[in-house]
Amino acid sequence: MRMLGAGAVVLALAVAAWADDEWPQFRGPTGQGTTPEKNLPLKWGGETGENIAWKAPLAGEGHASPIVTGGKVVVCTVRWAGGKPDPKVIPEHHVACFAAADGKPLWDTLIEPGPWRREDFRSGPGGGYAAPTPATDGKHVFVVFGSSVMAALDLDGKLAWRQEIKPYTFDVTIGSSPVLFGDTVIFLCAMAKASDSRLVAFAKADGKAVWETKLPKTGFAHSTPILIDVKGKKQLIVIASGMGSKDEALQSFDPADGRRIWWCKSAGDASSPAFGSGIVYSDSGRGGSGTAVDPGGEGDVSATHVKWTTTGSMPEAIGSPIIVGEHVFRLQAGGVVRVWKVADGQETDKQRLDGLGSSWASPIADGDGRLYFASGGKSYVVQSGPQLKVLAVNDLRDSNHASPAVAGGRLYILGLKNLYCIAEKK
Repeated sequence: MRMLGAGAVVLALAVAAWADDEWPQFRGPTGQGTTPEKNLPLKWGGETGENIAWKAPLAGEGHASPIVTGGKVVVCTVRWAGGKPDPKVIPEHHVACFAAADGKPLWDTLIEPGPWRREDFRSGPGGGYAAPTPATDGKHVFVVFGSSVMAALDLDGKLAWRQEIKPYTFDVTIGSSPVLFGDTVIFLCAMAKASDSRLVAFAKADGKAVWETKLPKTGFAHSTPILIDVKGKKQLIVIASGMGSKDEALQSFDPADGRRIWWCKSAGDASSPAFGSGIVYSDSGRGGSGTAVDPGGEGDVSATHVKWTTTGSMPEAIGSPIIVGEHVFRLQAGGVVRVWKVADGQETDKQRLDGLGSSWASPIADGDGRLYFASGGKSYVVQSGPQLKVLAVNDLRDSNHASPAVAGGRLYILGLKNLYCIAEKK
């Protein structure tokens, strides 16, 4: 009988806590883009609108990824009066909810904007105001917007609390998404001004800070931390180094109290880490090399637990890497996917997905090891392995950077104009 690897065991335990019809946060139940589901559609869109179960128009725009809970799909968008982005005005902040079954609009709640009016709109649709993906515990939805505000709503759209994030010396925009642990909402505030950088746990009940850990030796980041299980204990993995490399860029914390466990030299800014088969993998997302680390150490593990680094400089790769089985899969700018062996970092494949709609959207992997490089634009479904095999090419012709959500055998994809539900028609 084939034995499950450590990463597969962790995945099974993490996913068991959520039903198949739930996708509660950025990159799903594990925070790493994996699902045990095996019945996802291979084909959708195109001239015939194949397998589009429904689509729902959006109020405003953004590239926060959708989440799914309790038969509801929740998205975040922003909207300017007249519909045209205006750097002189902070837009309306919308949290919208749709019925997962048929796309019927259920509610749309306005969140009072925070204090940060942004003028640099290079960070995507919505001017980057609606980049963070919401998170849910099945009772409340926790959202963050680029005006530096966090809020909690119940599943009927009623506001529970609102909290401004100060100071807000973020770089360009807020790209990190909230992570839930116990009774807290953990948020990475990796700032352009290093003395302001911190990791904060807010209480789910009222938004007040429970603990805070300063991060003065990291750089800025738009990455989202991941929760992993190492030897039966939870670790929160954070990557933040700005545009370059830092001696303490990749770090592990106890999510219960913010105590730092280990750290090492690495690079990380736009992309979240990946975990599987005994390693944490991270790279900058802006270019440079990647780092694979055994997360079982303590203190500075740069000389003891770094397993391998990638060779040569990589181009920009805003989306997050993913580990499936014994390989790391990394999408880069231009639709190039690289594959490395977990064991030693040896590259086994490098392919271009021509015309891919977004290299910002993070891939997902199903229970059969199929990789979905999916967005509102041209998308690919690829069989993972040492060498990639393209299974399908699809296009909704509504390009956006949001990552897909998976629940109940369906894909939920956020375009620029519509939210789409993709399901096999029976």
